[in-house]
Amino acid sequence: MTDVDGTESWPTGRLLSTAARLVEHAWVEALAEMGLTHAGLIALHLLDAGPLNQTDLAQRARVQTQTMSRTIDRLERQGFVERRPDDKDRRRQLVSRTESGADAWRKTRTLEADLFPATDDPAGLRAALLAIISSTSGARWSNAD
Repeated sequence: MTDVDGTESWPTGRLLSTAARLVEHAWVEALAEMGLTHAGLIALHLLDAGPLNQTDLAQRARVQTQTMSRTIDRLERQGFVERRPDDKDRRRQLVSRTESGADAWRKTRTLEADLFPATDDPAGLRAALLAIISSTSGARWSNAD
């Protein structure tokens, strides 16, 4: 590989930052084609294990409850989730995926493979990224699962 644009000499932090921005752009465009946002994808993923209330969804997604409320509203308008009263506490509502939401979630499962180049050591890459996130997140996500 030739270093025509000088990227091979960039510090690792700059490479990681640039890669993250490019991945984010590609990811956002692909999700938009499916009628989803990144936040919506996270919510659909978290609902994979079953219905959750809005507060639990927000905590697990590491966002404010109000932010999750807007995400759920958008997903509900798209027909990807539905809300129903919690049998254990009628003041709360449980959010669950609809069949349309489950279908959208299934369609996203190949996005990584479709969008990004394969690596020789995907487990090693994931481990390195998780280590970077863990070592730099500090108290930012003090409620991390």
